[in-house]
Amino acid sequence: MSDLNQKALDYHEFPRPGKISVESSKPCATQYDLSLAYTPGVAEPVRQIAKDPANAYRYTNKGNLVAVITDGTAILGLGNLGPLASKPVMEGKGILFKRFAGIDVFDIEIDAPSVASFIETVVNIAPTFGGINLEDIAAPHCFEIEAALKARLDIPVFHDDQHGTAIVMCAGLLNALEVQDKKLDDIKLVCLGAGAAGLSCMRLLIAMGGNKANMILVDSKGVIHSGRSDLNAHKQEFAKETGQRSLADAMNGADVFIGVSGPNLVTADMVQSMAARPILFAMANPDPEITPAQVHAARDDALMATGRSDYPNQVNNVLGFPYIFRGTFDARAKAITQPMMIAAAQALAALAREPVPQEVLDAYQLEKLEFGRDYIIPKPFDPRLIERIPPAVAAAA
Repeated sequence: MSDLNQKALDYHEFPRPGKISVESSKPCATQYDLSLAYTPGVAEPVRQIAKDPANAYRYTNKGNLVAVITDGTAILGLGNLGPLASKPVMEGKGILFKRFAGIDVFDIEIDAPSVASFIETVVNIAPTFGGINLEDIAAPHCFEIEAALKARLDIPVFHDDQHGTAIVMCAGLLNALEVQDKKLDDIKLVCLGAGAAGLSCMRLLIAMGGNKANMILVDSKGVIHSGRSDLNAHKQEFAKETGQRSLADAMNGADVFIGVSGPNLVTADMVQSMAARPILFAMANPDPEITPAQVHAARDDALMATGRSDYPNQVNNVLGFPYIFRGTFDARAKAITQPMMIAAAQALAALAREPVPQEVLDAYQLEKLEFGRDYIIPKPFDPRLIERIPPAVAAAA
């Protein structure tokens, strides 16, 4: 076992197991406090909520409470390991919600025998929460689950693996295109991975001005083309009349590579075959489709991003979901809409073009950081994120 793996286990076990806990937000030190917190005082807010359900936002934490929910069928890049094994990830999401946006979380891992039973479980517990964050649910079931819950619930439902990834990726790509002097509506783009994240990334790019005709999707069986008979409805949406069959075929002459798949799937030869000033977002975690070192050895004009914190240009969902929910809650919105997602992506992109405060440089032990090939997206510990993203989301709501 590596030293990092053992440190991670120790971090999760000591001094007490797990990463999150529930703490009282009101005093409960005296008999009088107890009479307000529970009986008899608690009866009056109960009556007020029974009269008007909107009062739950006045007298309980519903309006600042998110359920982070999974079935454990697509945990990180580890696959279907079941709901219990997903609990460390869900607790981790709770930490990030609290640390970056002051939002409380209950993590909920559901062992459901079917998609329908999963949906019913979430619907039945939804009154507790102000919003639902779906996480680590495999495609294509994740699309059905999110659509059903959005239709049935009057609180925001957000599948972060889809939309969080798409928002942050789009923000980074807008800036990468500017640095590399390319236009969104003109680029040839290859996306490796046609699951929840890949499909949502492409859909949001199209909504922001990308040209669907210039997008090639590749899954584990090769290019998604119209001659294939094994495509679900979501992949069929992007099927093309093309003679390209392999990832290498698709990469030839491409301006942009987006990877949401698995490790070591892109070769130096593929990178060398790309167009001038290529852009590569190799976002598979923990190991990218190709490393920055390999890309820069193959090309000196490439711009590279990954999902890892130990490389420049980290495309990390923590730049999205805490602030999107914060803006949604602040606006008391009942849904997170595409215009709200676009507003978040544009605000993220704009922030990276501004001078970086000294406290951010100190947090990352850097002497200098400025907009360019090695800095196209804000750092997660940039304190300006909470000031910029939620108001943009709320305004779009």
